[in-house]
Amino acid sequence: MNHTNETDVVIVGAGLVGLSAAVAFAKQGRDVTLVDAKPIVRQKSTKWDARIYAISPESEAWLRGLGVWLFVDVARVCPIDEMHLWHASDTLILNSSDANLPKLGVIMESQNLMFALWQQVNALQVKVIAELNVSGLKSDAEKVSLNFDNQQQVQAKLLIAADGTQSWVRKQTPIGVQTKDFNQTAIVASFETELPHANVAMQWFAPHETLALLPLVGKKMSLVWSVSTERAEALLNLSTDDFVAELELHSQQKLGHLNLLGSVHSFKLCQQTACEVTSNRIVLVGDAAHQVHPMAGQGVNLGFRDVMELSHQATKLHALQDLGDAMHLRHYARARKTDILTINTLTSGLDDWFARDARFAKKMTQWGIRQLNQSSLLKKQLILQLAA
Repeated sequence: MNHTNETDVVIVGAGLVGLSAAVAFAKQGRDVTLVDAKPIVRQKSTKWDARIYAISPESEAWLRGLGVWLFVDVARVCPIDEMHLWHASDTLILNSSDANLPKLGVIMESQNLMFALWQQVNALQVKVIAELNVSGLKSDAEKVSLNFDNQQQVQAKLLIAADGTQSWVRKQTPIGVQTKDFNQTAIVASFETELPHANVAMQWFAPHETLALLPLVGKKMSLVWSVSTERAEALLNLSTDDFVAELELHSQQKLGHLNLLGSVHSFKLCQQTACEVTSNRIVLVGDAAHQVHPMAGQGVNLGFRDVMELSHQATKLHALQDLGDAMHLRHYARARKTDILTINTLTSGLDDWFARDARFAKKMTQWGIRQLNQSSLLKKQLILQLAA
C-alpha cells in the first residue's frame, strides 16, 4: 500500500549543504523532509578527520544564527589569523587586522560540523527519511513527487537537490553540465608539526600545483596538495618517510619536521557547473550545482551561500506564491549567477595563470604580489572577498 507524505520542501542529500538547508527552512517554520540513502550521523568520532573545511566568517556567522554553532566542538576549531602565500621567491601576507576582522575564517573537521548540523536538525524535529533509495521523481504545475523503493512517496512544493557532483536529481531533469578536467589530483592528510603554526594558513603556488597547509588546533596541520595526476601517483607510491621528506622540502620546512597522522587520501579535481540551477519546482545547491577547484577553499562556502540566498528569497514570497513558484526560483538563479561565475573564474583562472612558464606571466605575478603587499586598500578588498 502506497503511503504519501506532504511537505513544503523536500531536500535530497544530507551533506553539509543539505543539512544547512533543512535547518534554514525549518527555522522559518516550513515543513521540511530530508532524504538521504546513507545512515544518520548519530555520534562523532574522537579520531581526527582528514577531511577539513575552511569556513568563512560570513558562513560561521550564518551558522551561528541558525543555532548550529551551539553543537560544534569549539575545542577542535582553529581560527585563521593570517594567510601566507608564496609564488617563486615572492610572498604575500594577509592578516585579519588588514581588513579589521577578528579572523580570516576557521578550519574545522567535516565530522565536527556534520554532527552539529544533525543535532540542530534533530532539535528542530525535521522529518528524516534515511537508508532508502529514491526510485522516481515527477514534477508538475502544483507539486514535485519523490517515490521510494518501499512504495513510500513524498510530495512537496519545492525539491532542493543537495546530492553532490553526481546528483541523481539533476540527472532526472533536462539540466546539462559543463566540465573542465584539471588533470590534477588533491592529496589530503593531517600532520603533527614540530614548530607551532601560530594560526597561519600557508599556501605555495607553482605551475599546475598548489600546496596548502591549514592550521588545526594544537600543533597540527591539514595538507591539501593539488598536483598533476601523474605526479600524484608518484607521490602516493612513496613510502611514508619519503612522502613526508618531499612535503617538508616543498613547504620549505616552515613547520619543522612533520609527523603523519592517520592515512593519506586523494581525489581527482575537476570543475563542474550546471548549465541552470533550477528546473520545474527543483533547485540545485552545493556540488550538485557547482564543483570548484579547492585552491581558494570556497567550495562549501559557495554551497552555504546558495542556501542563504534561497532561504532569504523565500522570505519575500507573497501570499499567492509558494516555495516552488517559477518567478521565485528565477529570482534566486539571477541572484546566484555572479557569485558562482566569479568563483569559477577565480579558481580556474588562477590555476591557468600559475601554470604558465612564460617569463612575462611570471614577472606580472611577481609585480601583482608586490602591488598587493604595498596597498592596504587592495589587501583589504582581497581579504573581504576571501571572508565571504
